Formats: sequence, structure tokens, C-alpha cells
Amino acid sequence: MAINGKIGMFWKVSMVLTFLMLSCSKTNNISFPSKGKINYSLTAEEEKMLDSIQYKTFQYFMNEHHPHWGAVKDRAAKWSPISIAATGFAIPCFAIGAERKWISRDEAAQITLNILKFFKNSEQSPDPLSTGYKGFYYHFLNMETGKREWKCELSSVDTGLLLMGIIFARNYYNANNSVERQIRQIADFLIKRVDWDFMQMPPQGQYAYTISMGWYPESSIHNMGWKGYNEALFLYILAAGSGMKNIEKAYNSWLESYNWYTPYKDFSHVAFPPLFGHQFSHAFIDFRGIQDSYMSKKGIDYFINSRIATYAQREYCIDNPHGWVGYDSLCWGITACDGPTDKYNFDNKVFLGYAGRGASGRELNYFDDGTIAPYGHLSSLPFAPEIVLPTTKAMLKRYGDKIWGKYGFYDSFNPTAKWVDNDFIGIDQGPMLIMIENFRTGMVWNYIMPDPIIQSGLKKLGFQNLN
Repeated sequence: MAINGKIGMFWKVSMVLTFLMLSCSKTNNISFPSKGKINYSLTAEEEKMLDSIQYKTFQYFMNEHHPHWGAVKDRAAKWSPISIAATGFAIPCFAIGAERKWISRDEAAQITLNILKFFKNSEQSPDPLSTGYKGFYYHFLNMETGKREWKCELSSVDTGLLLMGIIFARNYYNANNSVERQIRQIADFLIKRVDWDFMQMPPQGQYAYTISMGWYPESSIHNMGWKGYNEALFLYILAAGSGMKNIEKAYNSWLESYNWYTPYKDFSHVAFPPLFGHQFSHAFIDFRGIQDSYMSKKGIDYFINSRIATYAQREYCIDNPHGWVGYDSLCWGITACDGPTDKYNFDNKVFLGYAGRGASGRELNYFDDGTIAPYGHLSSLPFAPEIVLPTTKAMLKRYGDKIWGKYGFYDSFNPTAKWVDNDFIGIDQGPMLIMIENFRTGMVWNYIMPDPIIQSGLKKLGFQNLN
């Protein structure tokens, strides 16, 4: 079946589900409900494979969180600091573990409460060695002190990912017991404490009104704001639902820089070469059947956009313009990840370390050096299971234990350089685990979408259900 035919099939299913869910939601004032799991039949072998991937990936979060604070390391390496974004992804992951009976609900709740208490009680001040300021937190935190690490930025998008995990927690942990009541109470406090206006860019220039990428105590606000399209789509919805001033103007600035791109016939979409930019927002927000003003004009939604972006990157790897070893229809997934570094350079082949790799076509790719990240294709499972599942099977068959370790798939590998990463990264493990679960059960979408902040944010930014 041609790509446009497959997209059409998904679109029809989405429309039917949208109608059914809207009919059911009239009594509970939820304008943008979760559509639930993806309607795709799995074989017993595929179920077993996904079980294994999810379970091994889950072990990362069980073993790499702080024993007292619950906050999760950036990567598995011993020297790694805490990542607030990895912690945001981790919160739903602990709940997924509880639902799949890998840990008890009580254990997941206690770890989550520890996380929330840590962020509530940590220092919020303009001191360069604090944990955060104005309700935002530093990108990386020291594992021993809980304070700012590496003179990193007070991060808007990483704080946003943390807050999305916290929003999930206050909806999922709904039991009437002491631990879960505390989770809800502290979650409310942390969400309300954020001063979104503090991160707004000035009303002039190319980043007018946008959300700044961050703030440094040494030099004030970052000189760049979040402009689309990239992983920060959810950030605008979160800020809008939280009452940020001039949010409509901010979102218009975000939309103005979209790049509608056609790398291959029938593959037109809003482009962003790294796959993670098409996945992170979708880990939390179900965009099926809803459109903002931009997507309404294009006749698709953001879910379909991510589907096309996934297919476009696969096409790029089939095309393989640089002749990298291994690239084909069953080996793709170019996204931000570790790389071989220049130690592996040979002939005219140049390899990078960690980089925001990506590819949207021959003329639009970032840092493509033959490095593949398994989480890249797997985090697109809800968008295109018919190409993601065969790719997963093929990777395991071709490379086996070489790319599979303590926490499942290693972060990345490069067949041209004959290199495999020996590490795991939290912001890669989290979306992979969550997106597999959303595909199978819709779980994270189901608990995020009813939240009043998400509902309000979508409305303020002009999202509407498909007619």
C-alpha cells in the first residue's frame, strides 16, 4: 500500500475514534480526550518482543534513580548527574512498571513522592548553586548535593518535561491514602509555583514573545527562544494552560518559523530532522484528531505529521545518499544520540560524539554520520507500527547482543565505524518506554489529556477537533 493510502487508512480510523470519544466526553467537559491505544494487531511474537524491550528499559529507571530523592540520572555512567528531563519521563515509567506488575503501586508511588518532595524542598533562589529559580530547575543537578551542575542553564523545556511527568502523577495517583494524597498536593504546588512570564522573550526581534530556552544567573535570559517546529510544542500548551501572558502572540511566533517541506513525493510535512522532535510532545499529549490554525490549513494533525516524518526518514535511509553501512528499509532511526567520536575517523569518514542527528531528506539533515539510535524508530511506534516493528525485529536479528545490554537497546551504534555505544541515556529510554506503552494501552495519554492545564492550553492556542 502506498504511503498516502496508509495515511488515509489511519486518518479514517482516527476520525471514527474522535467521533466516539467526543460523544462520550460531552458529560465531563473534556474537549480533547485521549483516543486510547493504537488499533493495531500484534502477533504473540511481537507482544513478547515489546514486553522484553519495555521490561529491560524499565530497569534503567529502577537502578539509576537517587535512592532518597528519586530523581533520575542523565545516563547510566557512574559520573552522570541528575537530568530533570529524564526524571520527568521517569515518573510515568514508574507507573507503567506498576501497571505491568514489575513493581507494586505502593513502590511506584513512594518513589514518585520522593521526587516531588525533593523538588519542593530544594533551594529556589538566584544563587548560582541553587537547584532552581522561579519554579524552574537547572538542566543538570549534582547527584551528591542536588545543586546545579556544570554551570548549566535554568531550562524551560527540561523543566517542562519534568512538569508533564508531575501532571501525569497528580492524575494517576488518585487513591485516598497518605502517599497518594501528598503526591497530588505537592504536584499542585510545584505546577502553580512556576513563573512562566519570567521566561518570556522581549516583544521585539525574531523571538518576540516566545519562551526563552533558559536563564543563566551569570548572564540572565538566553538570547534564543523556542521557535517551531521541534520538541517544544508541548511547552506552549503547558505554558498556555498555566496562564502565561501573551501566549497567543508567543505561539504565533512559534508557528511562523515552521518549515513545510517535501523531501520525497507524498511526504510533505512540517520538518525537523531529528526524530525526537516528532516524539517528545506526543509521549504526553494525544494529538490525534485535533488541529491548530497551521495544521488546519494543511489538512492533517500533528500525529499524522509525525507519521509522515517517520516515513520520510526511513526513505532517506533507503536512499542512503552518503553510503553508510547498514542503512536500509529495516535499519533507520537518526536522532539525538551518542556517536563514535573522531577516534573512529578513517579515509574521508568523519564521526561525531553526542549530536542532534536527524534527517528529513537529502537536502535537510543534521550531523548524519551513519549512527543509528534504536530509540529513534521505537519511539515512533504509535505513528507507524507497520514499519517500526519489522525494523526492530531486523535490528535484533542482524546485530543481536552487540546492541543489547543491561537496559535493553544501547543508546546507539554505527555499523560503518564498527562501533556500539556502551551507555544508556535517560531522555532516550523514557520516550521509548512511554511510546511503546501508549501504543499498547494509551496509558500516559489517558491520564494526561483530562488535566485542566492541558485542556485549557489547547483551547487557548486555538486547537479544535476535526469536523
